[in-house]
Amino acid sequence: MRDRVRNAARAACRTRAPTALVTAAALALALSGCGGGGDAPRQVSSVSGAVAGAGIARGPGRSVDCRRTRCVALTFDDSPGVRTPRILDILRRYRVHATFFTLGRHHVATYPGTVVRMASEGHEVETLTWSHRVLTGISPAEAREEITRGREAVARVIGRRPVLLRPPEGRTSATVTAICRRLGMAQVLWSATASDYETTDSALITRRILARTGPGGIILLHDRVDPTHRGYNGTVAALPGIIAGLKARGYAFVTVTRLLAPHGPRPGEVYRDRPLAR
Repeated sequence: MRDRVRNAARAACRTRAPTALVTAAALALALSGCGGGGDAPRQVSSVSGAVAGAGIARGPGRSVDCRRTRCVALTFDDSPGVRTPRILDILRRYRVHATFFTLGRHHVATYPGTVVRMASEGHEVETLTWSHRVLTGISPAEAREEITRGREAVARVIGRRPVLLRPPEGRTSATVTAICRRLGMAQVLWSATASDYETTDSALITRRILARTGPGGIILLHDRVDPTHRGYNGTVAALPGIIAGLKARGYAFVTVTRLLAPHGPRPGEVYRDRPLAR
């Protein structure tokens, strides 16, 4: 199996294919009818190696100092879904990096190639838990399982464990915070949201974000398709206007980790925006 992955990567390199395509090809081979679940860690190591070589640390926003620049972090919940590639296309066009809070069940497990693309194009891939259960409404053991299963779903695809958690619906507690601290994770909430699960009006989504975003802000949008939430249909169309509008106001788009640099994110902390003082 590892020979097949290496041969596919070499063949792609000979044709000078982009690194992201090499990664996707390796992932496709790794996930296609080869052996049982016990082979997964070895297959993933080949994929993560390709991701690591894709220049994740390079690109716009990577050298921005948010102590001196008007920064904002664009984040997406419920990733990935069928619309996520369109969002990635827009982010690439505008040279913007974002942070995706992924769901393991029916999302990471269903669209692993999209997760690889997120990482290879320089976005942060974090977790929104395994199945979006509200952590404050279940037992501590169940909450820990939701977090760790969601985290491991990402790690199996890109070889990196998330260090940021977005608690579903933004609901957290002292118990959830203690679990995150023990797991070495920080929680990320938000300071600006468009409630894009309530409306299909892309112009309204754009106006809400532009009106509610300030320096050091964390923006919440959604990219998954849910038949009970028609409003997700307006988010993709709103994205170019949001990016252009904030750039016109002098904002630099960065990942959450870059927003919290140089000291954060700190395990056990809860962030809604960039803290004013350290």
